[in-house]
Amino acid sequence: MKALVTMVSTAALLLLATGSASHGRPAADAPCAGQIHANPGFERGTTGWTAGPRIVVFGDAARPAHTGRAYATFAGLDVTRSDLLRTTVTVPADCDLTVRFWVRTTTTETTRGDYLNVGLAVTGIPPKTRFSLAFDGGAQWRQYSMSSGTATTERTATVSFLASETAGNGVTTFDVDDVTFTLG
Repeated sequence: MKALVTMVSTAALLLLATGSASHGRPAADAPCAGQIHANPGFERGTTGWTAGPRIVVFGDAARPAHTGRAYATFAGLDVTRSDLLRTTVTVPADCDLTVRFWVRTTTTETTRGDYLNVGLAVTGIPPKTRFSLAFDGGAQWRQYSMSSGTATTERTATVSFLASETAGNGVTTFDVDDVTFTLG
């Protein structure tokens, strides 16, 4: 009888310690949770991003980053040209991707000529420009947000920032920082 009580006590302690009677693996993290881009704030330069030749990522005490020390800038040169910054992430099935980013705009323009188009292209959905920002964006950091929606299959999502300048219309600089990619 003493052996039976000892065995039952040992089984009860095992259940208390493990939280269950099964010997399965611990539950995996939910696939629709958390930040999925390794370099959202450009702290490691353009790692994880495809950047045009004129995209500069740096820290500057006179023009500080939103957070950290680095950000991407589409430099205002008052020439006719375009700059592209983009990245692609994988969105698991049944998950929604929310992309949030911060933009600061400094300009000498008085009419729209320079702009920053922000796009989101998701597998199975036609690419779409979600924001078209111009000189009136403001010299303070402002946050914007966009979402992919959910689907029953895994997809890829490409976020792009395309800045375009027109010569002779004044100088506009768009700064981008803290581009977070959160699954929900």
